[in-house]
Amino acid sequence: MKTPLDSPISSINRITPDHALGLKRLGISTIKDLLYHFPVRYADMREIAGTSTLKTGESITIYGVMEKVSVRRSFKGHIPMTEARVADNTGTIRCVWFNQAYIGKMYPNGTRIKVSGTVGEDKKGFLLSNPSIERAGSVIPESQESLFAPNADTEFLTPIYRETKGVSSLYLYTLIKKIAQSGSLKEVYDPIPSHIIKKLSLPELKDALLYIHFPKNESLTIAARKRFAFEEIFYLQLKQYQEKIEAKHSLAYSISVNKTKTKKFIDSFPFTPTDAQLNAIDSILKDLSRKEPMGRLLEGDVGSGKTFVAAVVSEAVLQNRIGKTGTALQIAYMAPTEILAKQHFESFIKYFKNTNVEIGLLTGAGCSKFPSKGNPSSHTSISRTQLLKWLEDGRVSIVVGTHALIQKTVKFANLALIIIDEQHRFGVRQRKALAQSRDVKKKELPHLLSMTATPIPRTLALTIFGDLDLTVIDSMPEERKKIITEIVPRTKRNETYEKIRKELQAGHQVYVICPRIDEQDEDERQKRILKSVKEEAERLANDIFPEFIVDILHSKMKKEEKEEVMQDFLDKKSDILVATSVIEVGINVPNATVIIIEHADRFGLAQLHQLRGRVGRREYQSYCFLFTESVGEITQTRLKALVNAKNGFELAEADMMARGIGMLMDGKQWGMSDLAMEAIKNPKLVEIARDEARELLDNDNTLENYPDLASIIKKRENVHME
Repeated sequence: MKTPLDSPISSINRITPDHALGLKRLGISTIKDLLYHFPVRYADMREIAGTSTLKTGESITIYGVMEKVSVRRSFKGHIPMTEARVADNTGTIRCVWFNQAYIGKMYPNGTRIKVSGTVGEDKKGFLLSNPSIERAGSVIPESQESLFAPNADTEFLTPIYRETKGVSSLYLYTLIKKIAQSGSLKEVYDPIPSHIIKKLSLPELKDALLYIHFPKNESLTIAARKRFAFEEIFYLQLKQYQEKIEAKHSLAYSISVNKTKTKKFIDSFPFTPTDAQLNAIDSILKDLSRKEPMGRLLEGDVGSGKTFVAAVVSEAVLQNRIGKTGTALQIAYMAPTEILAKQHFESFIKYFKNTNVEIGLLTGAGCSKFPSKGNPSSHTSISRTQLLKWLEDGRVSIVVGTHALIQKTVKFANLALIIIDEQHRFGVRQRKALAQSRDVKKKELPHLLSMTATPIPRTLALTIFGDLDLTVIDSMPEERKKIITEIVPRTKRNETYEKIRKELQAGHQVYVICPRIDEQDEDERQKRILKSVKEEAERLANDIFPEFIVDILHSKMKKEEKEEVMQDFLDKKSDILVATSVIEVGINVPNATVIIIEHADRFGLAQLHQLRGRVGRREYQSYCFLFTESVGEITQTRLKALVNAKNGFELAEADMMARGIGMLMDGKQWGMSDLAMEAIKNPKLVEIARDEARELLDNDNTLENYPDLASIIKKRENVHME
């Protein structure tokens, strides 16, 4: 009897309360959820021949016989458990199954079985804790024998699933086998058009599900994983391209640019723009001249001049006025922290000091306006109510702020451009929140310019920012001095501290980055001592730099405390700031010329590059010292790549290939599976998914001919990296 895929798990098997809680923790409630809970790896019998060659930490598969089976409760916690010895022709290994007393009844003494797990060790010797277990020869359900003919390879691969308390990998495998035996997979309909499946030689959905859960051989498993990776990226590209089409059907303010005025504004800056900056400005202004809303991502290393580009684009927008009264268009500039918002506000005051442009600052801490009454070169604090009124009637042309900008009380007269700094992925919902704050009678949707200093590999940008066009500032201003980066072993620490002392004595400031906040317990200390913010700050203040003021910053501090510490450091009330990687973005202290990164080998290359970008923000020579106690060849090679790399994009590509997407940026926040995130490392697959999605939507932008696919895309949430 078939069971619909949206049916609860209880429709195929009795579920205990503990199992129900565990399944919920894994995000599994329906049969479809279970089928899409893919193995994290496969246990392979060929990894170790038998129990005579066991090594702690290795994954093994053993064929043997159950011996000395006992069911009892553990000494601690009185947890029900099964314990047994599994014997093969070379020896035995102890196996323990916690919270699985039924194992003893299902597999009594003498049962020929196959167990797979990771070798552990305790006082009694080697053991397998909660290994997967099944009767030998029963890997493939009988109902699937037509698809999986007997094969020597079949017996080698056993899927291992992500577990949680109360739900083991074996339990999940047993449930999935029941689904396959019920015949439910025969009713699975593949939402991806058949011509795409055939064109790319991918397995159909029902076959891919069998290949990934009941592997006949490695090649079929790889084919299934490729199919599901393509599927997820394909759905994401469809969703994003649909949004892009919808945006193009919307109206936006068409910006006319007076090139003479724009050149005069550019010439007012005390430096000569780079070609990369001018090319970025040109691309953005071309977009703004069109009637459909712009959606563009501006990438550039720290110090490459993104804020300058944003200022020039803003000036071009403000050349335009509408209506009989000639009301100027408006710009909303959003930053991730109050400190950074204030810094951008101050920068824009300098940029527009010789104009009549009125600029506002809106954060949770307060509001300001430039120019102040009677003084065209300064700003003054005003009430929130007054600023909101001036935004709504169009008097304030540029407002810089934090997330306070997207509150419902904030309304604009003619919002034409939204600039987002360091938000990585300012989603459609947030953009609409700002767009809807305009007069509801107006139909124009604001243009969007999103900026990031996080170096993003091209394939990653194509996937995550599929609804945005990409512009890269790939060179630095000539006046920026290259940050001198050194790898510092333990033996050269004191020598390096003396170099840093000279910088402090010259009136400059120093960052010190540690991987931990608090002290470690004894067990962790025995493995490896990692510097903590609190301990290191105390050591530096008492033993190394007692004549200078040391402060700390970390993620466990309240928002107000962090803002105060950063402001104090910016105002030079402290000389040394010991912090975690929380300072990676959102703080700009031009007077800081040194950054020490403790245990640099613990960070990814892209993150190290971002941290290094906290210094070198003025004409002063700056330094980055990579403190490490590791002398391993791999560590040294990675850190040398940071010393020698030309730019952050080069490093990001290397980091992605070496460490994976999830290490480059926090993958947990994306709403993407590990399978799809790893697939992004394959540029060809991303390009194909993008091309196929666009071709499909160009011919059928509502997916009217593919209702199942349309339903899936409609339900999918936007991917965010906020």
